[in-house]
Amino acid sequence: MESLFLDIAQTLTGWLQSLGLSAVWADFILLIIQFACVAGIVTINVIILIWLERKVSGFIQLRLGPNRLGPWGAFQTIADAIKLLTKEDIIPTRTDKWIFRTAPLFFITVAMMLYLVIPMGDGMQIVDLNIGVFYFISLASLSTIALLMAGWSSNNKWSLLGAMRSVAQMISYEIPLTFSLLGVIMIAGSLRLSDIVAAQSNIWFIVFQPVAFITYFIAATAELNRGPFDMPEAEQELTAGAYTEYTGMRWALFFLAEYTNLVAVSAMASTMFLGGWQGPWLPSWLWIIIKTYIIMFVFMWIKWTFPRIRMDHLMSFSWKVLLPVSLANIVVTGVGIYVFKWMGWC
Repeated sequence: MESLFLDIAQTLTGWLQSLGLSAVWADFILLIIQFACVAGIVTINVIILIWLERKVSGFIQLRLGPNRLGPWGAFQTIADAIKLLTKEDIIPTRTDKWIFRTAPLFFITVAMMLYLVIPMGDGMQIVDLNIGVFYFISLASLSTIALLMAGWSSNNKWSLLGAMRSVAQMISYEIPLTFSLLGVIMIAGSLRLSDIVAAQSNIWFIVFQPVAFITYFIAATAELNRGPFDMPEAEQELTAGAYTEYTGMRWALFFLAEYTNLVAVSAMASTMFLGGWQGPWLPSWLWIIIKTYIIMFVFMWIKWTFPRIRMDHLMSFSWKVLLPVSLANIVVTGVGIYVFKWMGWC
């Protein structure tokens, strides 16, 4: 079971080369197939996550959640997806139509491309970049452009206000999120995600970097616009935020991208702080799934437990609390590494 997917990839590469393709073309086609498989798995996983979040929120709020359509309401999300696919696609008259249509596609494309560098198991990485962490952070920051495109092109003041709130919040929390990962990078001595996982063979980095993990989790919650940091989509004030004018499948693409980002951020946290795919007995690809789902469950738990906070408090918390804490963590980590080396412990 451990090498199941690697064996499939090797078999497929050999079959492509037997057709007369060069090794370069075979690897390129395999890369496309791997990305398509990841996109398909992520899409199916989003259906499961939406059902799971409804059940978690129902449990926390003493409700049943979906329980009518299929066993335990498992088919409810599928029915909702079919409904969105068949709804009328309405584009307001005075929108910037090209940007309006492009924004959701750009958002979901950026979200999918995050998975290129995440190790899904031992040797199971689509691309093992030597700057994997930098790639992940820089690409994730492009989501702000997609939201601004959606709000600006809608020609709606509520959409624009929601988009501006989202951009301000995401830019503010990107900084402590990035700084929270620097401590791990300093200890591992590499930006390559496979090296960071390998450096945790004896002990997970959450033991050395608990403050960084908490900072990362809080900042990621704000980055994902999840409660209690979901002010950009505050229904009472801005209806659906940047998505106000979107209907049907275009709105569903934004929703799909948000959950896709949730999985990617959780997988990144597992990789950086919880040993990635490492674990006893079970296959490596199963360990990363278990750890990622545990973190996603905590995200859901937090969302349905705490009330939404005010926008000014949200912004102040980033600049006045998380940023100084993350900077202090970098200094302490640097001093700790120097002391450990001086004492010959590493």
